[in-house]
Amino acid sequence: MAKFVYRMQNILDIKEKLENQAAIAYSQANQRLQEENNKLMQLLSRKNSYEKQARELVQNQIDVVEIQHCRKAIESMKVLIRRQMLEVQVAEKNAEAARRHLAELMKDRKTHEKLKENAFEEFKRELNAEDNKLVDELVSYTYGKEK
Repeated sequence: MAKFVYRMQNILDIKEKLENQAAIAYSQANQRLQEENNKLMQLLSRKNSYEKQARELVQNQIDVVEIQHCRKAIESMKVLIRRQMLEVQVAEKNAEAARRHLAELMKDRKTHEKLKENAFEEFKRELNAEDNKLVDELVSYTYGKEK
């Protein structure tokens, strides 16, 4: 019996490897995005604690130096938060680009898999046609021999 060999199997294998690499890159980009978001949340939390401390300092016995120190800390937190928001945006763009690249590679791989399926169906049709031809020849030979 004939064995099916897809002539572009090596290309399909390469497409699968590229897709796996893109999936890894996408997961790394998402992980980086999560890390940047976590940093942003920590900075926001620190800013909130400084603001709370500033409110307490104003309500209690007034210490001007401590209040100024706290306000400077709040301002520096605002600067850090803005920078971190930019980092988050960059990480989001990278994750989106990785996702689009992965989707494109998946579509390409699926196209090659569909081509392989079509080639296999054609192979089965050819094999079936050969079998029918052999049966017809056998029937013709047997029928011709009886006469």
